[in-house]
Amino acid sequence: MAGNLIARSVHDLMAAAWFGGSLMGAIGLNGAAAEAKDPSERTRLSSAGWMKWAPFQTAAFASHLVADLAIAWENKGRIAKQEGVARDTVIKTAVTVVGAAVTLYSGLMGKKVEKLAGEGAEGATEPRPDASDELKAAQQQLKMLQWAIPAFAGAVIVLGAKHGEMQRPKNVFAGLRS
Repeated sequence: MAGNLIARSVHDLMAAAWFGGSLMGAIGLNGAAAEAKDPSERTRLSSAGWMKWAPFQTAAFASHLVADLAIAWENKGRIAKQEGVARDTVIKTAVTVVGAAVTLYSGLMGKKVEKLAGEGAEGATEPRPDASDELKAAQQQLKMLQWAIPAFAGAVIVLGAKHGEMQRPKNVFAGLRS
C-alpha cells in the first residue's frame, strides 16, 4: 500500500469528529439543555458542554489540517498534472478555512451567551421574550451557526471523498494533462 494511510485516516476521522461533534451538540446537547427546569440553567449547561468539547474539536481540527498538508505533499505531482485536482484542492481548502472561521465565531458567540446566562432562556439558541438585545442577537446567530458548522464539515468530507475518487486509476489516466 503506497501513500499516506495514517494521514488519510487522521484526515477523515478528524473531519468526522468535527461533523459529528457539531451535529450532536446542535441536536443532543442544545436539545437536552432546553429541557432544564430553570431557564438560567439552559444556556449555562449548553455552554458548559460546548466548553468541554472545544479543546477536542480544536485538536481534531488541527490534526485534520496537519494530515491534509501531508496528503497534499504526497500528491503534489497529481495536483499539478491531473485536470481538476488543483481546482478541487483550492475549493476544499476554502471550504475548510471558512468552516473553521464559522466554528471559531460560533465559539465567540457561545462565550457571549455564557456570560449572559443569568438572564435565562427558552433554550440554548432560543431567547426569552424579555432577554437583552445582546443575548437575543448572540442566540439568533448561534441558531443558524449550529447548522452551518456541520454543513461545512460535511462538505469537507464530501470533497475529500471526491478527491479519493479522482485517484482511481481510470480517473487519473483520463485527467492527466499532456
